[in-house]
Amino acid sequence: MKLEQKEKILRDFIRNCESVIVAYSGGVDSALVLTIAYQELGEHALAITAHSASVPKRERVLAKTFADQIGARHQTIETGEVDLPDYASNPVNRCFFCKTELYTHLIRFARAEGFATILNGTNNDDLGDHRPGLIAAENFSVKSPLVEADMNKKDVRTLSKKLGLPLWEKPASPCLASRIPYGQAVTREKLLMVEQAEDFLLSLGYSELRVRHFGNTARIELPVHEIKHLRDGPHWHETKHRFMQIGFENVELDEEGFRSGKLNAILT
Repeated sequence: MKLEQKEKILRDFIRNCESVIVAYSGGVDSALVLTIAYQELGEHALAITAHSASVPKRERVLAKTFADQIGARHQTIETGEVDLPDYASNPVNRCFFCKTELYTHLIRFARAEGFATILNGTNNDDLGDHRPGLIAAENFSVKSPLVEADMNKKDVRTLSKKLGLPLWEKPASPCLASRIPYGQAVTREKLLMVEQAEDFLLSLGYSELRVRHFGNTARIELPVHEIKHLRDGPHWHETKHRFMQIGFENVELDEEGFRSGKLNAILT
């Protein structure tokens, strides 16, 4: 199916929802859904972004900036997944409890304010990954318009570029808890350490990265061609010093390079 046909299906699906809340993280997927929702429904579309310790402040700022740029209504809500024992114990289905917390708030808001449907940014590529959050979406009847339009990540980026969205190339940024190996407790302290460490690397000009939290050790993932650049460049000693200020005792470079979802490897 051509992208033009997929876009028409996407627009028709969202338009037929009549009024929507978009579970809006600020990533390219939910940003595209928000853009189409605003174009088709105007004031009957509302973006809501979760505010919690598991979401980096930089992502919340970017989310608000983009919503303001396109003129869409936008709100944040406080979610407390980090305080839930089922989430904090970091089981392999941790995302289920996170999304359940989020959708509980969204469905309550939707009912109070008269919104008909909740939308998320799930695309076809997500269906083949380890995504316990999709079960939570089903439990709350959250709709995935990108899936309805048979769109994968490449389609999302291509259509976003065509529509002139400035973040069409934005790297994925899953929640900070995804940097902590399953079975190791998720705490506010660990999440803040990861956030501060990644903010530092971003300030050096790196864009696609993860800092994994392995106890007292920070393991840095960068694209393979950038690993040597950091290790042999002028910022390596500064990086180790900053990470130790943050609270890590050891700093490692993952020689295998960056791979999104690497901690899911144990599941297979």
